[in-house]
Amino acid sequence: MLTSFVAFFGAAFVIAMVPGPSTVVILRRAVVDGRRTGMATVLGNECGVLLWGLAAAFGLSALLLASQIAYDVIRVTGAAVLVWMGARALWRVRRRAPEPVGEPARTAPVSQRRALWQGLVTNFANPKAGLFAVSFLPQFVPEGAPVLPMLLAFSVIWAVVDLIWYLPLVWLAGRVSGVLRRQSVRRRMEQISGTVLVGLGVRLAVEP
Repeated sequence: MLTSFVAFFGAAFVIAMVPGPSTVVILRRAVVDGRRTGMATVLGNECGVLLWGLAAAFGLSALLLASQIAYDVIRVTGAAVLVWMGARALWRVRRRAPEPVGEPARTAPVSQRRALWQGLVTNFANPKAGLFAVSFLPQFVPEGAPVLPMLLAFSVIWAVVDLIWYLPLVWLAGRVSGVLRRQSVRRRMEQISGTVLVGLGVRLAVEP
């Protein structure tokens, strides 16, 4: 059983390193609004990871495999969320009045509660995370072991590993945030992250 936990820990860490919509949202919040807001986004993301893991443990995410309609509803909803977040970032850049060169960017900070919600919605609105959970977690359950307790334990480990991966990323992004104070740099970062989020949303919407 210990071997299964070690193997799962390693596999979960490798998977956490693969960038996706959550990575973009987390880094954007950390760079633009600082480490605390970035960490709030991470915690929201891990709540989504944990919810998908629990759904897989109790068989709920298996509905995504059985129902194309359920999958499409979550996929389109998730795509809409990503496009909305990206478009909103681009709109804020467009409407923001330019400031004198060299002046620090003055933007209304995003609340930690809202950042947590963004992290949760971004993760949980991705149906591929649900399909991944229901197909990934059961592979590591040893033969003869109690399935439900093992899946619950794997769900917690999955969230913890994801958290461990994002901690140094948020710290580094916070360091960058302390350096990149110029308005032109902030605007460019918002443009890039907004464009990436819109692109990820469109890809999620058109992919089967």
